[in-house]
Amino acid sequence: MLKRTPLFEVHQKLGARLVEFGGWEMPVFYSSIIEEHRAVRNAAGIFDICHMGEVRVIGPGAVSFLNHVLTNDITKLGVGDGQYSLMCNPAGGVIDDLYVYKLGVDEFLLIINASRIAEDFAWLTQEVLGEFGSGTTLTNQSDVFGAIAIQGPTVGRFIDRCVDSFDRAPSSLIKNQITRGMFSGEMVHLARTGYTGEDGFELVGSSSIISGLWQRALEVGHTHGLKPAGLGARDTLRTEVCYPLYGHELDETKTPIEAGLGFFVSLTKGAFNGREVLANQKNVGVTQMCVAFKMVEKSPPPRPHYKVCIGGKPIGEVVSGTLSPSLNVGIGMAYVPPTVVQLGSRVEIEIRGQYFAAEIVKKPIYRKAS
Repeated sequence: MLKRTPLFEVHQKLGARLVEFGGWEMPVFYSSIIEEHRAVRNAAGIFDICHMGEVRVIGPGAVSFLNHVLTNDITKLGVGDGQYSLMCNPAGGVIDDLYVYKLGVDEFLLIINASRIAEDFAWLTQEVLGEFGSGTTLTNQSDVFGAIAIQGPTVGRFIDRCVDSFDRAPSSLIKNQITRGMFSGEMVHLARTGYTGEDGFELVGSSSIISGLWQRALEVGHTHGLKPAGLGARDTLRTEVCYPLYGHELDETKTPIEAGLGFFVSLTKGAFNGREVLANQKNVGVTQMCVAFKMVEKSPPPRPHYKVCIGGKPIGEVVSGTLSPSLNVGIGMAYVPPTVVQLGSRVEIEIRGQYFAAEIVKKPIYRKAS
């Protein structure tokens, strides 16, 4: 049986089309994917992300432990800061990508992917028993917390009114910072982060208050164009800006270097899981690389698992693909040999037995006009 978030009844009342996603019954859209996508690009959209996981890491050994299991450098964080990072196995394959926030001197909050909660916590529990885990306590709070994401260029105008009070005005935060607020007598974490390429916030709080938090946001955000948005728009938005999705760009057979995420790998911080493999790939190169592409002629939308070809010969595979509502053209990401395909290269995407021309382009595919 599929899991349901605390907002399930809200989605039903709003007439959402519900689908299975990572074991959860989630809204794919309310009105239409294109309308919700454009609302986020031009004004604001609110997403149910209660399916995401939350793991608290506490103790005097938390910094050294997280620096061992994650690729980014935790020592760069001050209290109230967050960063994107990846958790790798010894072979450099990605167990998950996640956000880590420093809530206190020895207290951290990890936001992990819904489909990886069990695997992540099992891996972390195993690792905390090792030499780097001393003085560290892990708590899986995924069933306790819920979360919503409010994304778009107008969000900063009303985010402060989404909660009753706060330690620091959420609108004053810079990207990747986090603060605490209160709503209905419960604490809420508000982080200036998101998965759309727009300004925005992710709010994490007790499951018991998430429905009220959602309604408050819609009330105060209505005049600023806020609309409910589903998984469909979330996917087109993240694909336009080339944000990875676990199970597509990332899995345990692909490394952060191959995925083009080397910026989030700190090779100077000392030993961590997968470091030797990742350092070698950075120095010597890789045999596959995740690149972005854009269709150059009218075509059906590219989709995952479609073949990338040169002269009709397969050289790679699409991992994410869609019709871009912002650009009105097919776009996607694919793994190809870097020795064969460079920026500006022409390739073909095989779609239903036909070959359609595409061009390898710089990430992100969509860029806001300055």
